[in-house]
Amino acid sequence: DLIARGITSASKLGCQGGSNGGLLTGNMLARSPGLFGAIVCQVPLLDMRRFHFLLAGASWMGEYGNPDTDDWDFLQKYSPYHNVDPGVSYPPILFTTSTRDDRVHPGHARKMVRKLLDIGKQSTTYYYENMEGGHGGAADNKQRAFMSVLAYDFLEQALTGALPETSE
Repeated sequence: DLIARGITSASKLGCQGGSNGGLLTGNMLARSPGLFGAIVCQVPLLDMRRFHFLLAGASWMGEYGNPDTDDWDFLQKYSPYHNVDPGVSYPPILFTTSTRDDRVHPGHARKMVRKLLDIGKQSTTYYYENMEGGHGGAADNKQRAFMSVLAYDFLEQALTGALPETSE
């Protein structure tokens, strides 16, 4: 609606979400990459095939379903990791996670970054893993402020064309 009404353009529209919001922003990346100029995906759940093997994931099967059953037919439709298309160019994205996250394993963000880098069309994938903190991504106010600045600085640079290309 923001684009259709002429309020902004895709190249100037960014989104940010964490945890289940990270699942949502991961889907925005995988399913509607042309709608965004930049995405921040924080402590995300991205692999709906294997989520139940990591940390608290098994306790979420009542909410999401069991990917080892016919539920996978539905889950795969919105599993960001499984919907990345090697033929698509994706907008700049920053993944953030925490090594000590006790809810969503940092492996979700790690393997999504690796997949985007491996397809070769994604030259602006950024990744930051905080060694402290937990699912909130920060251990104290100083780290929380740093994580906020990291996300907003990324969005500003990406949406104004000032973001440098990345390399592995």
